[in-house]
Amino acid sequence: MNFIEYEIGVDMKKLPLFKAHAQDFQRSHLSGLNTSSIIATIAAVMLGTSVNSAQAGERESLEQLRSTTTNLVNLLVQEGVLSKDKAGALLKQAAQDAEKAKEIDAAAAPASTSESVDAAIDKKMVRVQYVPDIVKKQMKEEIKDEVMTTLNYKAGERLGMPEWIDRLKWEGSLRLRAEADKYPEGNPIASKFNSLNGTKLNNTTEDRNRLRVRAQLGVKADINDWMTAGIRMTTGSLDDPISPNQTQEAASGKYTIGLDRAYMNAKIKPWLNVVGGRFANPWFSTDLMWDPDLAFDGIAASFTPAINDRLSGFVTLGAFPIDEIEKSDLNQAKSKWMYGSQAGINWKFSDKSSAKFGVALYDFQNVEGISNVANGFTASTSGPFSATVPAFRTKGNSTFDINGGVSGTEQYGLSSKFRDINITGQIDLAQFDPVHIILTGDYIRNIGFDSQEIAQRTTGGDINSPLMPKKQVNAYQLKVAVGMLETYQKGQWNVFAAYKRLEADSVLDSFTDSDFYLGGTNAKGWLLGGSYGLDKNTWLTARWFSADEISPRSSGVVGEAPLSPLSVDVLMLDLNTKF
Repeated sequence: MNFIEYEIGVDMKKLPLFKAHAQDFQRSHLSGLNTSSIIATIAAVMLGTSVNSAQAGERESLEQLRSTTTNLVNLLVQEGVLSKDKAGALLKQAAQDAEKAKEIDAAAAPASTSESVDAAIDKKMVRVQYVPDIVKKQMKEEIKDEVMTTLNYKAGERLGMPEWIDRLKWEGSLRLRAEADKYPEGNPIASKFNSLNGTKLNNTTEDRNRLRVRAQLGVKADINDWMTAGIRMTTGSLDDPISPNQTQEAASGKYTIGLDRAYMNAKIKPWLNVVGGRFANPWFSTDLMWDPDLAFDGIAASFTPAINDRLSGFVTLGAFPIDEIEKSDLNQAKSKWMYGSQAGINWKFSDKSSAKFGVALYDFQNVEGISNVANGFTASTSGPFSATVPAFRTKGNSTFDINGGVSGTEQYGLSSKFRDINITGQIDLAQFDPVHIILTGDYIRNIGFDSQEIAQRTTGGDINSPLMPKKQVNAYQLKVAVGMLETYQKGQWNVFAAYKRLEADSVLDSFTDSDFYLGGTNAKGWLLGGSYGLDKNTWLTARWFSADEISPRSSGVVGEAPLSPLSVDVLMLDLNTKF
């Protein structure tokens, strides 16, 4: 056992020197002292003598010291500093004190030298005992209870506040973005591009620089042992489901805030989870199919059975309303839905590496356009099939005018149906942990594209019409990322690169990534970027997108060339925080 010793008292071997010092004192300093000072000095010396005499065994040195002290007192009498009466009283009192000290020391003395040494060590020792973990835990709980009692804490109540406060967990994020949109020379003008693509773009030729902000604030609540609920607010346009960004400008007055999360989540079994409302993406997927900010409305159930310690499976099923439409004699359109299913496996290796593979089918119901005029109705923006037009679009999907090209009534519906098979795989190599190498591959094919059906909807059955869209139904993405999995701490980093190709009718342009090509399909190109952690929960991200149109559309007029390809380059610099 370790201990600490403290040296107390006077070294008795040095006491014989006191006599010589006393003589020097007598010769050189005596004449300068007054009576009270000398008396105080003698008293201190005598007291020190009695204390040290109880601690040391050097009797000879002690007797010499007493003799020297007596001689010193007598010398003071001879010099007239002390009277004989005072000197006698002083010596008598010192003798009495010394005798009492001897009696006390004798009564308290240990039985032997060994016992005396042990007693001294024990007196000077600071002991540090081993405290078992169970005792530490008990002490912690006792301290916690004592503090809570001091704070007037009761079961289910803290300082008079209800217990549900403890079941709330707040979360939020704030992102500041500097964005530069570059349109190379040779791009088609917006009006011409819109007329052939059924879009409503404002700009395709003029570079644009802007500052943008995204703010999110939400709360999660533990309802009980198996049920949680969540609500989150975010910035962004209320009619744009894939971008929460708000362009900064004083002219806007106030930012728009909307509710993009409102859900309940039930953990029915460790391997069965059901969520309903408006919630985050439940699929194993990439931004090739779904924009990262897209919220899903509906219900989804996830099964995650464990096969063994390293291998597990997952199955996800869901039904999601896209556009709820009230059908009547004036409105023949049907509500739009998406039904999804996915199955896959997840491997974990001994060196923290992992691999994940999934196959999904996304079946979109009633998203294709239906012509008003082809079904015997008058061309009108409020015709019985006008609601078949998408509520939100970006660009890329093949379209046709459901009002037959009648001026002033143009409405563009989707030419194709969409039933997407999506195969996604990811390998995480962690041999150099914390640095990871992550390889991701994603492939999509729209098996809902049917040329005969499209011809019936768009050209009156003429499959050879120049207005018939070409069959472009494949999409894929290859991506590699190197670095840490997250950059939420200072010094963490990662870099990444990807190549994308989305043919025109491979996926719905309404839901794919809004940053690449500024949203949409019928595009191919590169993504380069990286992130760096500045401090806790604060990081920078830089990304460069370069995308070109795959197949420019033409007017269908014989001899008229197609438009030039639309190219879009985008630089984004983001300062991110989360809390």
